[in-house]
Amino acid sequence: MFAIRFYRMYDIGDEIDLSSLEQGLARSMPTTRSRFTRVKPTSITIKEPPLLIRLQSAEVETPRGSLPLSGMARIYDFGAISICLYLEDMEAPSLALENIALYFTDQERLAGHFDRALSELRSILAVHLGERPLDPEFYDDYTIFLTDRQDKDLDPVSVLLGERAEFSQEIRTDILRHTYSYYVDEKAILSWNGALLVSPEPPLDLIELIEFASVQVLELRFYDRQLSRQMEKMYDDIENADRQWWISRIFKYQDLMKILMSEQAEVSEIIEEINNFIKVTEDVYYARVYAAVLKVLRSNQWTDSVNRKIATIRETYRMLSEEVNVQHAHFLEWIVILLIAFEILIFVLPIPGHS
Repeated sequence: MFAIRFYRMYDIGDEIDLSSLEQGLARSMPTTRSRFTRVKPTSITIKEPPLLIRLQSAEVETPRGSLPLSGMARIYDFGAISICLYLEDMEAPSLALENIALYFTDQERLAGHFDRALSELRSILAVHLGERPLDPEFYDDYTIFLTDRQDKDLDPVSVLLGERAEFSQEIRTDILRHTYSYYVDEKAILSWNGALLVSPEPPLDLIELIEFASVQVLELRFYDRQLSRQMEKMYDDIENADRQWWISRIFKYQDLMKILMSEQAEVSEIIEEINNFIKVTEDVYYARVYAAVLKVLRSNQWTDSVNRKIATIRETYRMLSEEVNVQHAHFLEWIVILLIAFEILIFVLPIPGHS
């Protein structure tokens, strides 16, 4: 038996009130919330569990013939969605997973199915949320491969890299570096673009944990891009303000400072919410897997990049504030000088009608 879950994750703008959305969708379709089943309720804490809805199924051609391709989507309160297309073959030997994995390398053969699933999901959400900004070209993808038993003939490196080759020992060591097991008949191998899970029973908790980490990294990438665009606009606005007369420049700086303060506070709050979306506490195994997924997906690099850009915006705000204060001081100095000059003129110049 094998199964494959193909994911694409998108950002859809502002935060979402999942409770209201859940109530609205309940009139037309079943919905569920994520629940971890194999761990204690206190082991993994999610502030606002994402909302799961089912999408239309389809048929997809594979090396084993036509197989049903099921679809589902999770909606996250911080404004992200995850679309999952999954296929499974309960009768296939585990070795067949390698052929299917190579056939769907890079998910290109599923592009049309993802487009239809995204269109369906946007239509569903538009009724309750209105049109949301979404760039269909900006997404992260991830693939989770599952098999119910370990097979010595199944090459996990080929599955995860999407090709058959005589891989060097260095490559094999690197790909298999993040391998974790809890029971002797289970295994989780994590890489930057996919994971291979071996388990007699569907490891649903691990699957969701990996998906959640992938969505978090997608959001970090999204806001890193947003901050880059904000910084480009910020520099252009400062350059344009510098061309203005000095009094006009002060007002331009003040307007820009208000925008920077608002944007910086908003992004900082969202990033904090994303990073604290899920907490794995008491379960050591799940904590290790979750931390490993974030590591292989380079979460720290994206977090550092976001923090550097937020720090740059804050420093720019500080410099603008100092410049505005200096200009105010100069303005007051000129007012004082003019008042003194006016008083001198009154004292020196004769006033008509006075001797």
